[in-house]
Amino acid sequence: MLPRAYRLIRFSITLSILAVAVVAVLILWDYYTASPWTRNGQVRAQVVNIAPRVSAPIIDVRVHDNQFVHRNDVLYVIDPYDFRVQVDIESARVAERRADYAFRTSQYERRRNIPGVALSGEERQQYEAQASQAKAQLEAAEASLRQAQINLERTEVRSTLDGYVTNLLMRRGDFATAGTVNIHVIDNASWWVDGYFEETKLHHVQIGDRVRMDLMGAQQPLFGHVESITRGIASGNAAMTTQGLPDVDPVYTWVRLAQRIPVRVRIDTVPNGLVLAAGMTATVTVVSESGRREHGSLHDALARLQVAWRHALGRS
Repeated sequence: MLPRAYRLIRFSITLSILAVAVVAVLILWDYYTASPWTRNGQVRAQVVNIAPRVSAPIIDVRVHDNQFVHRNDVLYVIDPYDFRVQVDIESARVAERRADYAFRTSQYERRRNIPGVALSGEERQQYEAQASQAKAQLEAAEASLRQAQINLERTEVRSTLDGYVTNLLMRRGDFATAGTVNIHVIDNASWWVDGYFEETKLHHVQIGDRVRMDLMGAQQPLFGHVESITRGIASGNAAMTTQGLPDVDPVYTWVRLAQRIPVRVRIDTVPNGLVLAAGMTATVTVVSESGRREHGSLHDALARLQVAWRHALGRS
């Protein structure tokens, strides 16, 4: 009788262990394939490319790499000598045009008031046209002067936003070319996280969902919400060959990898003292209001396994 009971107990324990193992496999499979979380997340930020509006050698660099700058802070100074000379030239031209305009206007006013037939209508029109022409030349000269003054102001290249200077390579003596980017500033107000979710998990992700982001090496998590879901990613299929035919890669039916779709997450709160840098790695998780994972929580899965194990031991 005892050997039979002993065998029955061993069979029950084995069956219970097998049942718990099956449950564990199912729960972990659901956790890793369907839960709305991914370890493939990355911190990102907008980078503003700043280029000079005028061309000349750089005579002074007033920032250093990774420095925080405010909007309108001077980043570097371009040699202003030629632009000051241009301002002087345009100022002299304005003075010349102003004197010519005053002279032409006085000529026209004197002849306009001459009575009778002492002056023909054609002559009056001629003097009026000369006065109008002188006025137009004065206005053009004043516009050129304003442009010269603006160009002189543009020799001081300023930041267009608050942020961090990054990858600063310029040096004093470099030549600044108008329209050519030579300095970059990371927008300090543009931080976000891209979570690259497998397509099998997207049905659990909705715009507005609360999100927890755990940075690698950071003690405190970030919190935010889903801002948008990317509606398309690049595909290597259907690219045309030299013959105009679509080039389609072969598919191995027994191995199908889920595509990863970028989900943009806006950061709502950043803990004090946490240093953010574009490119940091993050684990992105859709969570409940309490900050815990809503679906497929590994903590909940382990709790369910513990309950199942105790239940199996109790039955045995």
